[in-house]
Amino acid sequence: MTEDRAPLVELDGVSKYYGNIRALEDVSLVVNAGEISCVLGDNGAGKSTLIKIIAGLHQHDAGSFRIEGEETKLSNPRQALDLGIATVYQDLAVVPLMPVWRNFFLGSEPTKGKGPFRRMDVDLMRRTTRTELLRMGIDLRDVDQPIGTLSGGERQCVAIARAVYFGAKVLVLDEPTAALGVKQSGVVLKYVAAARDAGLGVVLITHNPHHAYLVGDRFVLLKRGAMFGSHAREEITLDELTRQMAGGSELDDLRHELERAPVPTHLGGHTPDGTEK
Repeated sequence: MTEDRAPLVELDGVSKYYGNIRALEDVSLVVNAGEISCVLGDNGAGKSTLIKIIAGLHQHDAGSFRIEGEETKLSNPRQALDLGIATVYQDLAVVPLMPVWRNFFLGSEPTKGKGPFRRMDVDLMRRTTRTELLRMGIDLRDVDQPIGTLSGGERQCVAIARAVYFGAKVLVLDEPTAALGVKQSGVVLKYVAAARDAGLGVVLITHNPHHAYLVGDRFVLLKRGAMFGSHAREEITLDELTRQMAGGSELDDLRHELERAPVPTHLGGHTPDGTEK
């Protein structure tokens, strides 16, 4: 990335309110080409609201939202897609009984023929799906198998490859490793890194600081809708990121509160065998 190139996506002091409820307040995020920006937070931290603003589902109420330097307010998800922002949600929105190739092209099926002879170009979809998955390093046994027979990690990887193929510049991933074991999480993170290496800007939403630190270039921490940390990778260690994610000083305070206070000897009591002290 050249130094004078505008970030693919930039949020500056963005806020979102639902009546009197503060969902997000004064949140900033930068997404550059060829980088992974991680957004960390527990449930209720505001991660979902942030995704919806970037994906065009909701509009922000305050602050600035820029795409490649242009101020914008997205009206719907289609507009976000047209501007190169692809969002892969945790539920993936796949049709389990349909084959992999059909899910790969779902909603964007190429056709051949004209008039009453117009039909889906199944051979092209099969061939393209196989080629694009291999390009990302995903070697499926058969693209004709129902996508529901794939593991959770493999389905995530298909969704990532699909976004890359359809020209995404920014890839937003909503908790892609949340329901996966260690091995499958590692597979997904490998393809997240592959998307970054392909020049995409990636927004990785997660509550797992270990996964974030494996691939992340920037880290934004959210708590109750507000930022309580923003760090470049070289500015923070995994231990400190984990500590901040776990609550930092609040966790230390809780530890002190939960420590057992010694029982004063003058209060007596009994030993485990029932005899008096």
